[in-house]
Amino acid sequence: MADLSRHAPLLNRIACVVTILIAFCHLSCAAKVVPTTRPWDAALQEFWERPKAVATCELFAGPSGAEHAPDPNVTDTFVAPKEHGTNPGATVKDPLGREWRVKQAPDNDQGAEGPVEVVLSRVLSAVGYHQPPVYFLRSFRMADGSGVHVEPGGRFRLDVKSLKHIGQWSWQRNPFVGMRPYQGLLVILMMFNSSDLKNENKALYEVRNQGEVKRWYVVRDLGTALGETGRIAPRRSNPELFERLPFITGIENGFVRFAYHGRHQELFERITPDDVAWASELIGQLSDRQWSDAFRAGGYQPPVADRFIRRLHQKISDGRRLGDIAFANPRGPRFVPLLVGR
Repeated sequence: MADLSRHAPLLNRIACVVTILIAFCHLSCAAKVVPTTRPWDAALQEFWERPKAVATCELFAGPSGAEHAPDPNVTDTFVAPKEHGTNPGATVKDPLGREWRVKQAPDNDQGAEGPVEVVLSRVLSAVGYHQPPVYFLRSFRMADGSGVHVEPGGRFRLDVKSLKHIGQWSWQRNPFVGMRPYQGLLVILMMFNSSDLKNENKALYEVRNQGEVKRWYVVRDLGTALGETGRIAPRRSNPELFERLPFITGIENGFVRFAYHGRHQELFERITPDDVAWASELIGQLSDRQWSDAFRAGGYQPPVADRFIRRLHQKISDGRRLGDIAFANPRGPRFVPLLVGR
């Protein structure tokens, strides 16, 4: 193999130039964030439904319940390899004939996406945002052409006949842009330091229930979170980073500025202190037990989960106080530095 060490300085310069070009293209090509319909014509229940009692939601089994969870004691049959993304995985069928899309999380990969995704899905479903059935298994048995063997587990997403994936939807152009639940969802994602906000990570579902057909606008595949934010390979599921990095840096011209360095900065340009306060009050209804159950559902050990939960509580407190700060200074300076949440 050729020795490339002597070319390292040149390669580093090329890498820097490529990074700058990517960032410039992103900034210059950023899509405008606009609603596709008038607010009174938007079917908000397709995106978010006001939860009846957040504090009573079951966050370990999730909204689909334990009866729909994958069985860790059976042998699943390989159907097809995972087609998209960087994580290993496969579609498998269990003895009941149910198909699961598995995003694997090897035990030695502390930054795997699957556990993060399950935690975030549990929290979003509890506060009113639609989610498909997802679960976490540490390992599972799979039968394929080479026999039966134990596989690293991860996120299991169930294919449900009544829940048909019919396409994608856009962060920048949808009926709910600017509405409080849309703004609040972005705030919650900032609380989790979510970076993977690609449009292909959102699904439009057709939901059939007792002859009624409706749609769900769903945010899923949000496993790049609980770490740092960034555009190129941000580290995820990292308690040290999550504890250390700030949440909100200030209020500028009446809008909140987050310590966010990921893609689609345009989504966060017009979030108000009231949006942050609304989201903080909503997610702040979760109890310590519910938070622990959500992280347990993602396979986190209690000492690690507790570190993430403490930091999330700090961010929720900061968000609640932000509304009071903005109310007390309605005509304050152009930029109010806060650096809360350190």
